[in-house]
Amino acid sequence: MARIRNCELVLAVWAALWAGRAAAQMPANADAAQGVSAQSPNAQSQLPVFDVVSIKPYGPDNLMIRIRTTPDGVSVSGMPMHMILREAFGLTNDRLLGEPGWVSANRYDVDAKVAPEDATRYMQLTGRQQWAMLLPALEDRCALKFHHETRDLTVYTLVVAKGGPKLQPSKPARAETNQKAGQNPRANSASAGASVSEKSFTISGHGQSTALIARWISLQLGSTVIDKTGLTDKYDYSLSFAPDESMKAGILPPGSGRGAPPPEAEGPSIFTAVQEQLGLKLEAQKEPVDVVVIDHMEPPTGN
Repeated sequence: MARIRNCELVLAVWAALWAGRAAAQMPANADAAQGVSAQSPNAQSQLPVFDVVSIKPYGPDNLMIRIRTTPDGVSVSGMPMHMILREAFGLTNDRLLGEPGWVSANRYDVDAKVAPEDATRYMQLTGRQQWAMLLPALEDRCALKFHHETRDLTVYTLVVAKGGPKLQPSKPARAETNQKAGQNPRANSASAGASVSEKSFTISGHGQSTALIARWISLQLGSTVIDKTGLTDKYDYSLSFAPDESMKAGILPPGSGRGAPPPEAEGPSIFTAVQEQLGLKLEAQKEPVDVVVIDHMEPPTGN
């Protein structure tokens, strides 16, 4: 059970790493940064279209997920279809409803490339926009049909706790090193990582905004977290907490069960950790938010 639970958390790590590039390029507006509204039809129509898309069932029976980005597309291996769908919509788990059971159970390899004439435009998109380009392919290959609704859900706001923030302002050394090496000064200017044991989970970041920290936390909670700290600097931080059964970060691997009791967790809850270690606070409230309801979806047809 410990391995399964840790798998759920680790599966969320790649999404936060990918989100780092998107968040770094998104507006400072908190709602925009947190994706309070899913991709609109108008926004979708303005994106380039993948010229070639391959979607195949993932063969190996292991927990490995690989992601490789290229100047003209993305290659993903072993990703649950739920996570592909969630990232394509740019949503947290609580705002994606009505999925058929196979979406969480089945994992896939995806290779998508744009035409050569669209490569330059593709590289100028945010990570979230690049993921949204998979929606037409899912509509075509999986007969995906969906609609938007407004529902009252519990969301969290990230605010500064009493006593002030404990975040460390980031030093620009990494960006300067990239410049000296002749690399893009923005490359690796924001980075993140995670470590997992049977009883605890640690996420850490360098050069990250509080909007991106909120995104990390939202992926662990499976719920929308909106940055309302008012902090505008970039920070280095480390956050260690005990995973909780209520956290909905990832997807269980096929054939996994939840029958065995988990080992006793070590460390504070994520709510306590955020306050004690970061000097921030998560406040829950009910708000009307945009959700996506899946009306129909089938396993992908052959390539």
